[in-house]
Formats: sequence, C-alpha cells, structure tokens
Amino acid sequence: MAKEKTVSRKKRAPNSIFGIPVKRLGPILAMLGTLLYLQTTSFDYTQDDAIVINENMFTTEGFKGLPGLFKYDTFYGYFKDHSKTRLVSGGRYRPLTPAMFAIEYAIAGDNPWLSHFISAACYGLLCWILFGFLLAFLTPRLSSESALQVALFSTLIFALHPIHTEAVANIKGRDEIVAAMGAIGGLWLMLRSMNHPKAFLMRIMAALVFFLGLLAKENIITMLAVAPLTLAWVQKGKKINWIGGLWPIITASILFLLIRASVTGLSAGETPKELMNNPFIKVVNDTYIPFSTGEKTATIVYTMGKYVQLLLVPYPLTHDYYPRHIEIQNWGKPLVIISFLFWLGLLYAVISGWKKRTWWAYGILFYVCTMSITSNIVFPIGTNMSERFAFLPSIGFALILGYAISLGFNSSYRKYIKAAGIALLVVFGVWTIVRSTVWKDNHTLFSSDIKTSKRSAKLLNAMGGDLVTLSEREKDPEAKKAMLTEAQSYLNRAIEIHPNYKLSYLLLGNSYFHQGNYEQAIVYFRHVLKLDPNYNEGKRNLGIALRDQGKFMGEKNNNLTAAITLLQEAVQYLPDDYETYQLLGVAFGQKGDSQKAIEYFRKEIKLAPQNATAHFNLGIALQHIGDIEGAQASFENAKALDPNLPQFQNR
Repeated sequence: MAKEKTVSRKKRAPNSIFGIPVKRLGPILAMLGTLLYLQTTSFDYTQDDAIVINENMFTTEGFKGLPGLFKYDTFYGYFKDHSKTRLVSGGRYRPLTPAMFAIEYAIAGDNPWLSHFISAACYGLLCWILFGFLLAFLTPRLSSESALQVALFSTLIFALHPIHTEAVANIKGRDEIVAAMGAIGGLWLMLRSMNHPKAFLMRIMAALVFFLGLLAKENIITMLAVAPLTLAWVQKGKKINWIGGLWPIITASILFLLIRASVTGLSAGETPKELMNNPFIKVVNDTYIPFSTGEKTATIVYTMGKYVQLLLVPYPLTHDYYPRHIEIQNWGKPLVIISFLFWLGLLYAVISGWKKRTWWAYGILFYVCTMSITSNIVFPIGTNMSERFAFLPSIGFALILGYAISLGFNSSYRKYIKAAGIALLVVFGVWTIVRSTVWKDNHTLFSSDIKTSKRSAKLLNAMGGDLVTLSEREKDPEAKKAMLTEAQSYLNRAIEIHPNYKLSYLLLGNSYFHQGNYEQAIVYFRHVLKLDPNYNEGKRNLGIALRDQGKFMGEKNNNLTAAITLLQEAVQYLPDDYETYQLLGVAFGQKGDSQKAIEYFRKEIKLAPQNATAHFNLGIALQHIGDIEGAQASFENAKALDPNLPQFQNR
C-alpha cells in the first residue's frame, strides 16, 4: 500500500513496471498521446481557429507576420480593430502559439494537416513531461514502486481523458497544451534544481520554460500559488529553500506581466455588457442588467460542480457552454446545493490533510488554484464554462484518481481495482477517439453539439449561420429552401434566448435574402442597425437587400417610384457599388428623367470604367436629350470595350 513517508536513498528504484522498462515509459506515453489524436490530421479548421490562424492577418503572412503577433493584442490580427480587442475583460496577449501557426502556415499553406499533427505531438510531449514531473514530485515521499505507479496511472488518466478533446482536436486549443508544458515543465525543472549540482542553470531553464508557457496562455500565472505548494509537499519536514525554488517562476511572471502591460495596458477595461461576452447579465425590457449576487454565486457554484461531474463522467461533452446552456441558477435548486456541499467536503479534505501534506489535499489545491482564473469569480471570462478550461486543472484530478488506483493495486482488492482501472482507461480512450471525430469541421461540430447545447444562443446562432452558408452552395432549390427554413428555426430560438443578438438578426436577414424575400430581409437588417448603427456588415447587407428589392420592384412590378426610393436609400449604404447606380440610371431613364439617368450612369462609369453596358446606357440617355455627339462617343467607347455587346446586335 502506498505510504506517505520518506524512503531511504539506498533503496533501488524499480527498473520496470508491468514488464515495461521505466526509461521507455515517457516515450511510450508521448506516442500514446500523439496517436490518440492522429486522426485529426485529416480535419479542417474549426471554431476559433479563424481568429488565430486562417483569418488572422498576421498568421496568414507566415514569417512576415511574426512581429505583428508579438506587438499587438492576440485578437487584433483577426478584428483589425483595437476597440474589439477588449470584448473580454483584460484583453489577450498569447503570441507564442499564433507564431507557431504562422510558421506552419508558411510551410503548409491554408491546409491544417501540419498544425493538427503538431498539436497532437505537443500533447504527447506534454504527457511525457507530466510523467517526469509526477515521478520527481512523488518519489521523495513514496516508495519508488508506489511513486512510479501513481505517476503512471495519473499520466494515463490525463492522456486518455475525453475532456481534453477540445484542447487537442481544435488547433486553437494548442495554447492550453503549450501553456501546460511550460507550467509543468517549469515545476519539474524547479524540483530537479533542488539537489542538482548545476542548480542555477536548472533554474534559468525553469524560468525560460515557464516564460514560454506564459506567452502561450497567461492563465498559468496561477503557478505562483502552485509552486510553493509543490515545494511544501515534496519537502515535507525539511527546511525549504523558498528563494532558490521560487525565483525562476516569479522572475518569469514579472517579466511577462511587464511585456503584457506594455501591449494590452494595465486597465482591465469595463465589464462587458453583451451577453456573449458576459454570461452574468440578462436582458430585461431590452436592457442588460447584471445578475443578482445570489444568481451569480449560485451559477458559479453550479458550474464548479459541473466540471467535477465531467471529470468523473465525461458525458455529454460539448464545445459550447454559452448562455443559456447553463441556465440562471439560484440557491433553491438541488444541484446548486449538492455542488456547494461537495466543495465543502473538498475544503474539509484540504484542511484535514494540510498538516500531513496528503496527496488528496495537494490534488484538490492544484485543481482549485489552476481553475481560479477561469472560474468567473475574479472577472467574467466570456462564457459560463468550457472544457478546455479544465485542461490544466485536470492534472490535480488525475493525481487524485491515480493515487487512489495505486492504493487499490496494493490492497486485498487488487484484482477488482485492476479490472476497474483497465476498464476506465479503455472507456476513456475509446470515448476520446469517438468524441474527437466531431471536430472534423464546423458543420459536424455544430450539428453534433446542438443535440447537447440546445439552449446555447451562440451555438443556435452558429448552426443557423452554417446552414445559411451551406445553402449558398446548394444547387437543388428544394434542398436550399429546406436548409434556409431550418436555419431560421435555429436563429429564432437564439433570439428567444438573447433578444438583442444582432448577429442572429443579421443571419436571419441573410436567410430571407437567399430565399428571395428581400422585403423580410430588409426588416431584419434594419433591426440590426437599430441595435448597432455602426455595424458595417449590417449596413452593407441592408444596402444589397434594398438594391435587389428596388430591382425587383422596377423589373417585375413596374413600380419605378418605389424602385427609385429603395435604390436611393441603397446607395447610401453602397456608395461604391456601380450596380446600384446602373439600376438608378435605368429607372430614371424609363421614367423619362434623362438628366438624372445621365448623372447616375456617369457615377457608374467612374466606379466601373471598363463596363461596356454603362457606356452604352449613357449613350442612350445622352441621345434622349439631343446630345448626339456625346451619345456617339459613348457608343464608340462601349463598342471598343465589348464589340459583342448584345445591344449592338439589336441595333
């Protein structure tokens, strides 16, 4: 049975476990972690990959874009607008993994296979690093055999756990992997430096590794709490060299914070007041108001319980926990009370195990410390929860479960524990492989997870938008109509949850536009601009819908007055669209106002000087006012540009 005591240095460490040489365990675990996700090399970009890869102006420049990735907020390369980099509190400075993506983009182009492979390989390497850290961490206080068992079981649980599929199968999730490599690698080097002849060099390496982890994702700043806990546990009963052990991580953290502040500023900015960036507000009478204290605390406690449930039983999984997949909670709901009592129990385990430095207490504290920054307690992080937020904290869970299995392996119930442990690992591994397949592309991801996240306004919106996009490529009119009708049902449900969701109104407008119902599209686009008068995409889409409705009114209904009214409004939103000017010129020409027609045809020609039809139409209008010379010149210009213009065949 695993015992928490110091082992004599004379006791030899085992050479193998389960017939596998110890020196081969790290590489084997790395291969396992990589092979689990090797199928993702055939997957497309999904979800937030666009933000940091294929729609990021710096990443897509390859090597040339590297300076910009380190110079600006991580969101800037995607939004190209500094005001939008603060959509979530504090901004984001995570340049390391986008820099990796830029290099990969330069090598493989707009094909994600290489990035998927590197993410899988990084995950495998992380498993190797985790095994090394746990072995170094556990050996001073456990027997060599028990330390090896716990380290191996814990790493296997971590490697195979299905909750990690989001972080690995979604390329953008590499920031979680690389940050964890920096955090755990830094801790491992910190421990190795304690009794190493080249302690200073090891600590320099620890600082560098940890700094690189911070450049991947700032949430590992929580290691400032985990590192002293780690020293306190591994050095139980001994005098601890706090300064020697902690200065690398502290130095790296200070350096990172200074660089980050120079890029994003020191201010966290105002708390976001949009539901998709702050889950703790609600819409009442078309106005955003914050949750009550009871609602907010109950919802956070509920989500903390939900994380534990997914670690114990990782089903069902989803990439989307946006409002209101997690409903507004209150302290009268049973699951909130159960979660609260469970966490009280964990608090008791920490207090009772503190003096003895139990592994249970360390695992819980590791989990709590690393989860703290994404718990929504300090500031809203943009969503209620996310499986990727449990990536680093799950190491604490894996340690607890791995230690429990090790205890069982050395008890009278060894046979049953062994069978249960193998079954658990097999189930985790199979479910990981199955679950990762949903990340094949956005449509597969959205259509799979909508069955779980039925109340997420964001996913309902994404599903509707995806169907609208797919309908644009559909050739069968009936199939296209069915897609757009289905899209509208998702988008209307998103608006029921989030009445001020401007993107859903925009997509609804797009869906009706593609159905040819320009009038209804205009209604939705006008509502978009009511919500956000400066929304450029809303302006553009409204202009196009007004233009096409004006064309319809003129050509099909022969209502030139209505057509001109619509087209004149359209041109306010489409000042550089030559087609709108052409339609206005034709409408005024048919109405008998040749001067106005000439004015608009000339504007069209200014925007599209190579458009033969524009020159021909101008010639007709000039002819009507008696400018024969000007008309002839326009006709000659038209013929020079396109001698086969149908108008010439009819003359």
